[in-house]
Amino acid sequence: MQLEKPESVYTNGEIKDLNGKVCIYYDGYWIRYYPPVEDTLKNKKRLIESLTRRTFHHTEPGINTPGENLDMAREAFNIESDPKRKRVNGAMLAGALFNRATDIFTLVVELAEKGVHISERNELMRECAECFKEALKLGKTVKHYSGEEGIDELWGEPFKAFTMPIDKFYESRYIKIAQTMRDIDAVANHMVKIFDSQEPFRGVGKLIRELAEAAKKEAETIRRDKVIFDIWPRFVAASEDLEEFEPKVPDVMSEDLRRHIADGLRLINEGKDVLTYLSGARVPMPRTTKQYMERCNYYAETGYAH
Repeated sequence: MQLEKPESVYTNGEIKDLNGKVCIYYDGYWIRYYPPVEDTLKNKKRLIESLTRRTFHHTEPGINTPGENLDMAREAFNIESDPKRKRVNGAMLAGALFNRATDIFTLVVELAEKGVHISERNELMRECAECFKEALKLGKTVKHYSGEEGIDELWGEPFKAFTMPIDKFYESRYIKIAQTMRDIDAVANHMVKIFDSQEPFRGVGKLIRELAEAAKKEAETIRRDKVIFDIWPRFVAASEDLEEFEPKVPDVMSEDLRRHIADGLRLINEGKDVLTYLSGARVPMPRTTKQYMERCNYYAETGYAH
């Protein structure tokens, strides 16, 4: 939810009830608020496991390497010389490191539940931290599942959850969600500006706006919240409505006009995908966003996509 009042009226971290929805303010947006859980090892373990699953869900396939295969992944990375293949081997090694760190932390929590308390200086905890750090360093080799760019901000979240108090981690997430909402609005506004003013695409702006609003709501909502049963269907329906948009075309068209409309439809659907990527990852994707806007600008200037 974006504000109508100037940002200076509000303070980051301010919480208020907006029509029955408890929200927290960050950088121009009111975001659905979830109070942080108690900062215990067990809750931190659950948070790290959830973040690790989400990270692999939004990154390229084939890199979710089991932790027990860490040595094999490292050897393959070290001996590979082809740059493109080495990049993928680096992503697979990063996946193995993440899973090894999660395995170790799970063991630490299980021991704690049995009364065996392990200090942060213990060898297991040090190895866990080193695995997270190395995985984070290799995060630049990992791409979003679209293949368009790296997504190391998302990749770094399990490490943040390991090193930060839970309430501080929640705060960092709200900041990223606000940045994501800003980019969703920027992409949607650019799409409306480029396409809704053109006669063949007149009316598409309303569909773009609806998808953007649904995307922001999807980005702020966790899956275990019962409102997801309203939020997700709205998002999917808005996406389908935009995908099914039919331009207004004359009975007789020149080849240039036919190409212009076809290229415009393709760009609209690419924009739909960008909005989907942003709402799912819940972190900014600057390269994807910038390149998409540049393609739209080229289309506005030339009448064609490239």
